Amino acid sequence: MIRIGIVGTSSISERFAEAVGVVDGVEVCRVASRDEERARAFAEKIGAPGIALGLEGLLDAGDVDAVYLASPNSAHVAQAQTVLDAGIPVLVEKPATLTAPQWEELVGRAAARGVVLLEAMRSAYDPGLAAVADLLPRLGTVRRVSLRYEKRSARYDHVLAGEQTNIFDPALGGSALRDLGVYPLHALVQLFGVPRAVQGVRIGIASGTDGLGSALAAYDGFVADIAWSKITDTALSSEIQGEGASLRIDAIDAPRVLEVTPRGGDVEVVRVEAHENVMVGEVERFRDAIGGADIRADQERTTATLRLVDALLAEPLR
Repeated sequence: MIRIGIVGTSSISERFAEAVGVVDGVEVCRVASRDEERARAFAEKIGAPGIALGLEGLLDAGDVDAVYLASPNSAHVAQAQTVLDAGIPVLVEKPATLTAPQWEELVGRAAARGVVLLEAMRSAYDPGLAAVADLLPRLGTVRRVSLRYEKRSARYDHVLAGEQTNIFDPALGGSALRDLGVYPLHALVQLFGVPRAVQGVRIGIASGTDGLGSALAAYDGFVADIAWSKITDTALSSEIQGEGASLRIDAIDAPRVLEVTPRGGDVEVVRVEAHENVMVGEVERFRDAIGGADIRADQERTTATLRLVDALLAEPLR
């Protein structure tokens, strides 16, 4: 049994603990927080048997086989370095780092120590994205790819009220691109590889980061447009257009309803069966990686995605 310690007490940590509960071979053993009362309350909420004061306390506990980091984005690198140096496998919530060079340094550190390092990009291990990949040959030559993730955050109201909040705080690595834009970008890389070039526009908000944006990626023979937002909602789906058919995707982060429309033909609906907790796949992959599965391709996709993010962040806010 792989005993996992959780760093962070947010809602995503709760969903992660629920996912661990349905995956064989893993369990949550401790919750770490600098606030003992908060750690104890969260541990009781998710049914974890133990707590720890901070990351150091977690690593010193002696009963932690692996660590899941769900701390603010800006804390990931230093915490991951500490965990890796302790020789303990680490799963880092996306985005794993703020820049691609930071991730490459962590990958090198993990390799030198023979320790597992994996980004918790849940969509990469979702059966829906695998179903999309399986349907691509039916589209013929792909000419246009349009992927989007646009969902208004309730915490945007805090920004509108003149307050700062973690997910929109640039000092903590907060950004709509980093939080939601990485999903379509990672899916793009996973499905089609690395584009030849990418350009984008990010719209700034009062907190000092981007609230939404769009990007255009160039491939040989087709173009891809990416959209993300944490300040607006959309009724639009993602879509892949081929010369022979088009494929409509209800949600790129967790595809469940896929519609294939052949040129001049009727729509065929493909429904994807998956666990209701969308984090199950990443927990299974982390378990398998600790068991010896080769995750070099996983790490390379994270590198490629972060390089795209770096390129888009290099453009000034509009």
